[in-house]
Amino acid sequence: MRKDIILKAENISKQYRLGQVGTGTLSHDINRWWHKIRGKENPYLKIGEINDRSTKGNSDYVWALQDINFEVERGEVLGIIGKNGAGKSTLLKILSKVTAPTTGSIKSRGRIASLLEVGTGFNGEMTGRENIFLNGAILGMTKKEISSKLDEIIEFSGCERYIDTPVKRYSSGMTVRLAFAVAAFLEPEILVIDEVLAVGDAEFQKKAIGKMQDISKGEGRTVLFVSHNMAAVKSLCTRGIVLEHGEVKFIGGIDESIRKYLTDRNENKNINLIDRKDRIGTGNAKITGVRIHNVEKLMTGSIFKVEILYDAKNKEIIINEFGLSIWDLKENKIISLSSEFKNQLVNISNSGTIICEIPNLPLVKGSYILNCFVSSIFGLEDYVENILEFEVEENDIFGTGKTINPNWGMIVVDHNWFKE
Repeated sequence: MRKDIILKAENISKQYRLGQVGTGTLSHDINRWWHKIRGKENPYLKIGEINDRSTKGNSDYVWALQDINFEVERGEVLGIIGKNGAGKSTLLKILSKVTAPTTGSIKSRGRIASLLEVGTGFNGEMTGRENIFLNGAILGMTKKEISSKLDEIIEFSGCERYIDTPVKRYSSGMTVRLAFAVAAFLEPEILVIDEVLAVGDAEFQKKAIGKMQDISKGEGRTVLFVSHNMAAVKSLCTRGIVLEHGEVKFIGGIDESIRKYLTDRNENKNINLIDRKDRIGTGNAKITGVRIHNVEKLMTGSIFKVEILYDAKNKEIIINEFGLSIWDLKENKIISLSSEFKNQLVNISNSGTIICEIPNLPLVKGSYILNCFVSSIFGLEDYVENILEFEVEENDIFGTGKTINPNWGMIVVDHNWFKE
């Protein structure tokens, strides 16, 4: 059966020059022009490095994207996933024609509506109602077509009371609600959505995902979706692209794409913590080691004890907080713990070992990931993700002969039932 291709990316690459607006100086632009009129290749395409933020580069040029090729069929929901800096937002901006590729081309059939950043395409001085008509006109719709959808857009956005108020008075959540409603209801053939839905509350995110499912399955329109929420990606998308350092690492079914992304992310487990480059913070104090006690048999309800080794290069620094978080393999945060929550560890030395203990681990059977951070009075000093992965086994914690599996949720809490 012949494929109905609605969007095609061919050899898309995007180069930036660090520290510059655009890709270089006037002399570089003249040099490019001189090569072009002589029928020669752009000389600056031969230089530049991949976009790896964890390493120090030797070139002023960096490739945010390099040789991206893929096709999207009509009615498909394509998930674009990858770590921060992988090139996801740059790719969406090129697909939306917000910015032009350095090389390659985009071929599309139909109107593209983009939701890339909160308030993109909105005029802050105009009211919500006026912005609906403005965005519809940009999409090539007539006033009559926009008017026929106006009531649905306003109702879905939940901004009816403020629809005649200038958008500059809106909160970020209200703005993204209205922007999504405009993009979804004005019937573009291709809807491009970046991480902006994370701004909305849980109720709106659920509505938005339901609407995107209706758009693709019921109306046969195409959605390109970027998110770090793997649960949302899995429930919505039919196929995925995994980006890493601006290159396509994998294209395939959404389950395989998520598995590939999570597997690659877990490669850091085999690197000595001291040598990890993908950390955030000033680095004046660093986490040098993390170990879970009794990890060979960790069970629901057992003692969970984490040992954190740390060291401060700057001995004048005042460390005032340690923290850790536990995530599942779909990147859902399950538990956050901080010494500040308990007003503990307020006077400590600048190197040593810290213990964090949960007396009764409330996690059900499954695989989990540990992230850690250390802060001083000056701010975040060191934050390292995916330090280690651990398994939790099921356990009869209530002594009734019954265990609780993940189908009941992620957390187990003690509880009692009684009749008054």
